[in-house]
Amino acid sequence: MSSARPPAVEDLTTRARIREAAIRRFAADGMEAPLRAIAADVGASPALILHHFGSRAGLREACDEWVLAEVSANKSAVLGPGGATAMLTQLAHVEGYAHLVAYLLRCLQSGGKLATRLLDQLVVDAQTYLGEAVEAGSVRPSRDPEARARVLTETALGALLLQLPGRDEHLDVSQLPAWLQAYSNRLILPLLEIYTEPLLTDSSLLDAYLSTLHEPHRSSHA
Repeated sequence: MSSARPPAVEDLTTRARIREAAIRRFAADGMEAPLRAIAADVGASPALILHHFGSRAGLREACDEWVLAEVSANKSAVLGPGGATAMLTQLAHVEGYAHLVAYLLRCLQSGGKLATRLLDQLVVDAQTYLGEAVEAGSVRPSRDPEARARVLTETALGALLLQLPGRDEHLDVSQLPAWLQAYSNRLILPLLEIYTEPLLTDSSLLDAYLSTLHEPHRSSHA
């Protein structure tokens, strides 16, 4: 039988406080924010952070899991057909969630496992609501629904990430909701134009590309 005791309530509270401080610090200053800054924010020592999380990587993993779980639990209430940017904008306006959105954006900016998981989930969500729109008759069917959903999601997130401060620059989390709303407002007209009135005036490029997909494979020795 194991002799290990369950952690004291004080330890659980301290762990949660460190995790929350880390999420906010990473959101504001990027994923390379020093442990000593996080420790100062929570009124602790770097050694205490290592006691609870084992390492910097352990702290990041705990933050990743918490943020992803929180967003997953709440996105059903805010996710709409406006795409990834609309979801993040709406979520940032939910009381107390702006720092989680900022953390997610910093993760996307830095890459890593959470960035990949988040992107994949947003693509699944986009494919779902686009499929519902196709069934409702408001969106044209796609030859490759998953690929279309991925392109739309990656384009939305890529454009958004270009507007963020550099990876090591400070991000004012308190201004994030208004910043995201203003950014979304700038996108509405051009996006609706592109989606409603196609950029290309005829289908010649698409037809040419589709014709190559059906050509038999040509040997390089032919």
